[in-house]
Amino acid sequence: MFLFSLDSQTIAALLQDKHCTLNTLILRKCGLTEKSCSALATVLRSNSSLKELDMSNNNLLDSGVKKLQNGLEDKNCTLEKLR
Repeated sequence: MFLFSLDSQTIAALLQDKHCTLNTLILRKCGLTEKSCSALATVLRSNSSLKELDMSNNNLLDSGVKKLQNGLEDKNCTLEKLR
């Protein structure tokens, strides 16, 4: 599935839907920024089906990576692979 013109808040909302069973999400080189990390960290805390997330080649900055780390450290996070 290709997603065009969706911001990180919209993607996060879709992933948090109780019917979402997506297990791999590739967001490689798609313009994600530090702000995107907050929304995706929330997903990591609440989505139990997501196992692989590729966010490579984006401008996340150190502060964005720290936000992701908070989501990864949550006991509900089931992610197995992060790029």
